[in-house]
Amino acid sequence: MTMTSATYWLAIIATMAFAVTAVLAIADRGVDIFGVMVLGVMTAVGGGTVRDLILNVQPFWVADLVFIRVAIAASLVAFVARSLFTQPQVFTLMLYLDGLGAALFGIQGAMKTYEMNFGWPLAPVILGIITAIGGGILRDVIAGRKNLLMTTELYAIPVALGCLLLMVGLHFYPQEAVEMLIACTVITFLMRAAAIHWDLKVPAFLVTHSKTG
Repeated sequence: MTMTSATYWLAIIATMAFAVTAVLAIADRGVDIFGVMVLGVMTAVGGGTVRDLILNVQPFWVADLVFIRVAIAASLVAFVARSLFTQPQVFTLMLYLDGLGAALFGIQGAMKTYEMNFGWPLAPVILGIITAIGGGILRDVIAGRKNLLMTTELYAIPVALGCLLLMVGLHFYPQEAVEMLIACTVITFLMRAAAIHWDLKVPAFLVTHSKTG
């Protein structure tokens, strides 16, 4: 498998995962089918679009509309079968699916930035994080939900660590790029899966209020 083929299929799988979990995240908001499609597509391609705008390149989905089609199809499936997806066991499975999507998108975004030789080594890590969580933040802002950055959810940190590990690996073994891509995706997902399984959280910033007079 070539690098181009690997990153392409990772992006397709991540698009499906993010679109489905986007619909589940707003299932209690009474959104109609059109709103579901808009938010599903926005979540699926939003982070990658922001990344590409920063990189000053054409957004990845413009040249290949299969990403939009996949996002729409996945959103519609989740909308039609939402009663199934919102059952406790299935919903937990969807959390893992979302974690997989974050890992896939984050590592793929970091790899694209690395291949463009853009701001190595920090920019690939930063843009990997943006790719993974950017669409979800846009969705939450529009849907009026608390976004991931405003919670103690251990979500962005696994992506950051995975992207950082990818940059270190590529620095020492650039000829093993495909293997590094796959390995770091798996490691990132396992970190997120551990956070879901054991309900691991990031320590909250506590604000103390002093009394005066």
